[in-house]
Amino acid sequence: MHILLSHGYFLCDDPKEQVIMKPYPPLGLLYLSAWLDMHGVENEIFDTAFSTKETFRQRLMESQPRILALYVNLMTKLNVLEIARFVRSQETLKNTLIVFGGPDVTHNVEDYLRHGADLIVIGEGEHTMLEIALTANASHFTRTQSGDAFAHIPGLAFLQSDGSVFKTTSREKIRDLDTLPFPNRLKINLQLYLDAWKKAHGHSAVSVSTQRGCPYTCRWCSTAVYGQSYRRRSPENVVDEIVWLQKNYDFDLIWFVDDVFTISHKWLNEFRDALRNRALKVQFECITRADRLNEEVLSVLKEAGCFRVWIGAESGSQRVIDAMDRRVDVGQVREMIRSARHTGIEAGTFIMLGYPGETEADIRETVRHLKDANPDLFTITVAYPIKGTGLYEEVQASSPDYSGSALPWEQRTDRELDFRRTYPRRYYDFSVRWTVNSVLLHKATLAGKALTFKSMKLLGKVGAARVGMWVSRF
Repeated sequence: MHILLSHGYFLCDDPKEQVIMKPYPPLGLLYLSAWLDMHGVENEIFDTAFSTKETFRQRLMESQPRILALYVNLMTKLNVLEIARFVRSQETLKNTLIVFGGPDVTHNVEDYLRHGADLIVIGEGEHTMLEIALTANASHFTRTQSGDAFAHIPGLAFLQSDGSVFKTTSREKIRDLDTLPFPNRLKINLQLYLDAWKKAHGHSAVSVSTQRGCPYTCRWCSTAVYGQSYRRRSPENVVDEIVWLQKNYDFDLIWFVDDVFTISHKWLNEFRDALRNRALKVQFECITRADRLNEEVLSVLKEAGCFRVWIGAESGSQRVIDAMDRRVDVGQVREMIRSARHTGIEAGTFIMLGYPGETEADIRETVRHLKDANPDLFTITVAYPIKGTGLYEEVQASSPDYSGSALPWEQRTDRELDFRRTYPRRYYDFSVRWTVNSVLLHKATLAGKALTFKSMKLLGKVGAARVGMWVSRF
């Protein structure tokens, strides 16, 4: 049986991603591949990141996979649907079983099934994908048969012969993550990622996952795959992976992809000790929350090799933070950003504008928050409702007659969805510019560069953005 694992992230077709140039290997697929290998199921990964659609189509025609498993998220949805349409249009691929998994499929099951997928994997994919492969092989299954052949497998959805959607029982989450093999990085060209990072940013980085799930309840955040849980690999297991990475690759930094890296202070201390016991030197960055930081935790992070920590805030307005159900105090966020920098760790933070009910006064609070906290880095997005989240349910309930997009489902992603905000959508484009340039101007002033040409240019941008905000709010 030929099983082909892939995704739809084509860097060459995405100008914005080419500017950002921070491609990450598809860890989910690498875990799936390693799990299948461990159980004697041969598989191949076609990594689309540095490839082209035409090359992928040629590979599909050459290999004619029995099973094509595609990872889907907001960024890759449209490309994955295009791949499925191509497969369905080819007579030689008529028996290829298309399986979709990933964060975007859970709350869009029927849409994906009606646009090319034979099976939808809901939740963690390792056990489910293995059972799909074994079932297909044992029963000599063909696509033209009913999906009932897979009805015994938990965590699946498919269309029945009458066209209705059938969901099997929920898949139980993997409790002991140490039972998972390390991601199958040798099946992709990881060097392409390292080189891309090095060329664009001056350093190379590898991504590592130490946990699955998030116990917090932020209303805009999706927990579609791993759920609202907290499961973690042992510190020793993570260190074993780092040792393997250092033996096999030459890289500068580790990016821990976990939602809240410092959620367990006990685990963090044991991780630092495990690194010391193996005499390992690493540099890494991670994401956390202000309420899971303090001076002692920052010291442990520093000792473990953390050079940058991202502290979520989303807003400088406590009123908006509470509406998001972030359960954090904005004053504590500012304090921890300053404390991190005092410890010698770079501090980054995330900001989200345009949340339901946010006013211009709240945006002003956010600008003041950023100036006061003075993080080394910050990113800003305009809020959008992801299906399955509390934010999505909130905007749907408040405007049930508002579609959010003029495009049909198969031609757009949740990023294109909009809702009735306090001000017109255009207003927030200007508010992002105003926030960014106001903070950059503040930083220039603190650095004693208030009268330089660059700062004067920033001042002009601040004024232009304010005018744009005023004009577009009506």
